[in-house]
Amino acid sequence: MISEREEYNVMVDNADNANGRKPAPPRPFRKAVLRGLGVVFAPLLTILIFVWLISTTYRYVVTPVTYFGRETILRIRDDVKTATEVGVRTPPEANGPPAASVVFQGRRYCRVGQSAYVPEIVYDTVEADPGEPRPTTARAYCRRYIDLTMLRPYYTIPFILSVFILLLYLLGKFMAAGIGRFFWHRFELGIHRLPLIRNVYSSVKQVSDFLFTEREIEYTRVVAVEYPRKGIWSLGMVTGESMLDIRSAANEPVLSVLMPTSPMPMTGFTVTVLKSETIDLNITIDQAFQFIVSCGVVVPPQQLQELQRSQQTALAGPADSTPP
Repeated sequence: MISEREEYNVMVDNADNANGRKPAPPRPFRKAVLRGLGVVFAPLLTILIFVWLISTTYRYVVTPVTYFGRETILRIRDDVKTATEVGVRTPPEANGPPAASVVFQGRRYCRVGQSAYVPEIVYDTVEADPGEPRPTTARAYCRRYIDLTMLRPYYTIPFILSVFILLLYLLGKFMAAGIGRFFWHRFELGIHRLPLIRNVYSSVKQVSDFLFTEREIEYTRVVAVEYPRKGIWSLGMVTGESMLDIRSAANEPVLSVLMPTSPMPMTGFTVTVLKSETIDLNITIDQAFQFIVSCGVVVPPQQLQELQRSQQTALAGPADSTPP
């Protein structure tokens, strides 16, 4: 028993031979390349997605927060002094620039540029690791010092993550209250009045609600239903026992079944089927979603093992029944 594809290939080869044309030679190199691409595509795409998420977060979250933190610390701890403030008179050009270092209020300051002074610890720390580009002004020295001592990545990233989680917690508590839902409802009403933004916002909100909202739909089990016609089986998630009127009309138990679509199971439709016309499947909800997302490529392991055992039993059956 050959498949339709194999029968079609045989017909094409016979037609080529009748016309005097040789069949196309096999392409082992192409098959090997496609097979290798199939192996590395999934892990490579996973790595690229995580790299993109990390780089995007660093660019649009960590970098702006670090910038505002640096400027805030610089305003609070502005320790840049001019030559006049530290009591150094700028001599004429013939006598050269001011002194390289001075002691002011018990602290030693070092000159940066022509007439600006920074604390000695700031100067020495930055000179040990100036970075690229090298700072040329007193405030640039202070910014570099803040980066080296206070805004190291292993300090800032955990701090930003902790603050972000805390804000999410407070926002969730605020939304749980009645006043929070009121303001959020008003905000969404304003968004839906904007012509172009409302379309994008509605699509994004559907995805975010599916991913992050605690759904009230509880899947009890996975079943197979003959849909859209007899002989074609589709996977569905049982969500309940449907409506009483439908059950009364059918004169037997019925089930509400959510039929997710491939490869995006977040979309689908609901059908009501007779309970006697469904088949309970020995798979979990996660395995069913993997099967749907992969368009039937990823089969649950226990199903493969049962298939292998049945094939081995079928092969061993005739041998056992052979008379001695």
